[in-house]
Amino acid sequence: MDQAVFYGILIPFLGTSLGAACVFFMKHDMSERLSRILTGFAAGVMVAASIWSLLIPAMDQSEEMGKFAFIPAAAGFWGGILFLLLLDHIIPHLHRYSVSTEGPKSRLQRTTMMVLAVTLHNIPEGMAVGVVYAGYLAGNAKITVAAAMALSIGIAIQNFPEGAIISMPLRAEGMKVSKAFAGGVLSGIVEPVGAMLTIFAAGYIVPALPYLLSFAAGAMIYVVVEELIPEMSQGEHSDLGTIFFAVGFTVMMSLDVALG
Repeated sequence: MDQAVFYGILIPFLGTSLGAACVFFMKHDMSERLSRILTGFAAGVMVAASIWSLLIPAMDQSEEMGKFAFIPAAAGFWGGILFLLLLDHIIPHLHRYSVSTEGPKSRLQRTTMMVLAVTLHNIPEGMAVGVVYAGYLAGNAKITVAAAMALSIGIAIQNFPEGAIISMPLRAEGMKVSKAFAGGVLSGIVEPVGAMLTIFAAGYIVPALPYLLSFAAGAMIYVVVEELIPEMSQGEHSDLGTIFFAVGFTVMMSLDVALG
């Protein structure tokens, strides 16, 4: 594995860790207004990354199928949706503004299940980064190291607010600052791990790359629709979440086109 790939899969994790470090500087829990802004931004980045970095390359790599080039993208997309739906039902977790847990009944602490909720939604982000770098390592001419780096940077940018969104509520729940920071960091460790596993898996099944790209896209879209959009729209009516969704979408789209 070359250095570009090694650093590329660590960049998103760095974004989460820096965001989690906000707990050392912010004395109070994050306001609903700021949380809505950051969640909307993260959702916009994820949707744009799903389209430009994953679904479009998946269809480009299936162009020899002619008018049926959408089939691998559609099949992989649904695979990602169903995979996250399964995880949502078998892993106990608690979203920030929810009063009841999701998944099977558990005796885990509330703070632990909050970390699991963010960890669950970091899985597809790690897969997305991993599968794009797998395409680059496989020598796929349509996936350049610049395009892969664009995705890593985009995910890292949206991971920064996510790190803060998990560490700040943990602190508000009464957890020590150091433990709240560790919780935020640990929620993101699944990304480089998931990226590495995806790279190794794709190495053995290179022909399945279009399916893996769209699989990651489906998993990310599931997270956006099931978790992020409801959170950014919660409470009093506000257009803030929608506006910053558009900002995040534009940032990720611009990154991918400019660097890719």
